[in-house]
Amino acid sequence: MEPLDCSATELLAAFRDATFTPTDYAEALVAHIQAWEPHINALYAFDETTLLEGAALSTERWRRGAPHGPLDGIPVTVKELIATEGTPIPQGTVVTELTPAPTDAPPSARLREDRALIFAKTTCPDFGMMSSGVSTFHGLTRNPWRLDTNPGGSSSGAGAAAAAGLGPLHVGTDIGGSVRLPAAWCGLVGFKPTLGRIPIDPCYTGRCAGPMTRSVEDAALMMATLARSDRRDPTRLPPSTIDWRDLSIDLRGLTLGVMLDAGCGMTVEPQILAAVEAAAAAFERAGAKLVPVAPVMTRAMLDGLDNFWRARQWKTLMALSAAERERVFPMITQWAARGAELSAVDAVHGFEQTFAMRRSTEAAFDAVDAILSPTTPLYSFPAEYGHPSNDPEHPFEHLGFTLPWNMGEQPALSINAGFSHDGLPIGVQLVGPRFEDQRVLQLAYALEQWRGPIRHWPTPPSR
Repeated sequence: MEPLDCSATELLAAFRDATFTPTDYAEALVAHIQAWEPHINALYAFDETTLLEGAALSTERWRRGAPHGPLDGIPVTVKELIATEGTPIPQGTVVTELTPAPTDAPPSARLREDRALIFAKTTCPDFGMMSSGVSTFHGLTRNPWRLDTNPGGSSSGAGAAAAAGLGPLHVGTDIGGSVRLPAAWCGLVGFKPTLGRIPIDPCYTGRCAGPMTRSVEDAALMMATLARSDRRDPTRLPPSTIDWRDLSIDLRGLTLGVMLDAGCGMTVEPQILAAVEAAAAAFERAGAKLVPVAPVMTRAMLDGLDNFWRARQWKTLMALSAAERERVFPMITQWAARGAELSAVDAVHGFEQTFAMRRSTEAAFDAVDAILSPTTPLYSFPAEYGHPSNDPEHPFEHLGFTLPWNMGEQPALSINAGFSHDGLPIGVQLVGPRFEDQRVLQLAYALEQWRGPIRHWPTPPSR
């Protein structure tokens, strides 16, 4: 097996039995990055020297049979918005003052504690507020599956990097679908855990960090590291005793809700509906009982939160000069401008929709153990678009299946369930009740086993 074909789980086994070393993998990875990056633009602050030096030290530890952590020598990226000590956080926009971060955010700190090699950050759009790979700071990030298509966002670089094989482990953030949407469009596993399961700083309503990987096993591997407590996040969950490596599940007697309608927004493309129905049938064959479930989202909820987010973004833009605002990606300023016209009552009413979503999502599990749905209503959109709709007045029409679970705090995961007629990935979403993160991973692992491994990942255009 070639090093670049290995998952993180397989790499650790190879390091352990000396099939190859962290240095072997890191050297191959550097060449692979150099072949891909001119085409996809997924990385920020790529540090080749630190990667190779860290791999050499890890190689020596493995040769002595004394690795210093469960991820010793495994290269990993973290999203630009997640602080790493000494690296500025531009927030995807050219108007941010580039001040080095004083310390690692919780996900970065946990990865370093376990001796993972953070070798790069990954790109995101301006202020992380678009489901797209466009950014005034980073430029345009493209989807490796087809370069004229969008990887999604706001964890755009993480999605593109994972699909292109720029390392096995990547961390994104998700406040409305920003891990799961690029996972769907890039053919990955993208896991948004229960709010507080992975401590994050700064924290915010619905904001989670989560793994973006090519396999469920690697996502579970990351959870064992990322889910450790950190007091900087006041929403953190108590320390757990979850054995993240246990991915087995008995599906007999499990009631699986199947949600095919988001309740508002874009119409779901037929190929995506077919993928969800095929996945549901596989669970039924394994012993699960299927139950149709109604949408948890409404137009009032989506529009209300849209208003609140406009007001919140306008507050950020008002701190800039007029000249600086002109430099922000235009779709952001066009969308946020209406925030200046909203009354305080409008803004509060919008924020209150988060509680409406919380009630709706919690009630959805009254009669089911988990829910299966599309991740997104469409499987592709042009690379240059700021949103799938490309409409600054209606930018969130694709969030009906993902956004409510952020506000409700439930764990939700996107996994590739097949490919469209033109060869692009199709993601389906699995959702569990709050705190049932392991169940969601186990359901995804079962689906992954039935689907089989993806054997035709994208290769650099120059090959």
